[in-house]
Amino acid sequence: VGVTYDPTGSGTGIEAASNGSADIGLSSRALKEEESSAGLNGTTVALDGIAIIVNAENPVNDLSVEQIAQLFTGTADWSAVGGDAGEVACIGREAGSGTRDGFESITGTADSCKLSQELTSTGDVITAVSQNPDAIGYASLASIKDTVKALNVDGVTPGEATVKDGSYKVQRPFVLVTVDGKALSPAAQAFFDYATSSDAASIIAKAGAVAVAG
Repeated sequence: VGVTYDPTGSGTGIEAASNGSADIGLSSRALKEEESSAGLNGTTVALDGIAIIVNAENPVNDLSVEQIAQLFTGTADWSAVGGDAGEVACIGREAGSGTRDGFESITGTADSCKLSQELTSTGDVITAVSQNPDAIGYASLASIKDTVKALNVDGVTPGEATVKDGSYKVQRPFVLVTVDGKALSPAAQAFFDYATSSDAASIIAKAGAVAVAG
């Protein structure tokens, strides 16, 4: 089966499934109640940790979810959480990003983050944090490079095992979005069946996410 993938944000992927411009929409967040009520189905194929990243020179190694929220909403600076004195440069994703939606939902910071930069890709967030000693950001765990430092959250190190057992709290699902009651084409159904089977688990793991099947 040949597959064409358009790497847009989750909101665009969900809309593409809804309006029929894509056979299967891709989302890195769970469907909202209103989206499910509008006749969309979400099937989780994998889980991904959202890493909280800081500059490699930052002395902070562990933050609570509450401290992360305080830094991103501007109610605390680095000295309040064990770092060097200085303002916090918060780097986040654009509106509509599944990563942003997942991060804000978990930390309770929707519509209240004070972002120094709002970027349109995970790679750009990682680069920005790597270049700014005062920066903090968030990015898919699968994409993290050694140019930045991923923090422990509430004492738990982000990784495959801690995402799968739920002990690492900052995580989100990867979801295949389809229309309820609308049959997929044979090719799309074949892809869907494969992606949700244990046969795909090794590929999902190689990509750095945690497969639900297998």
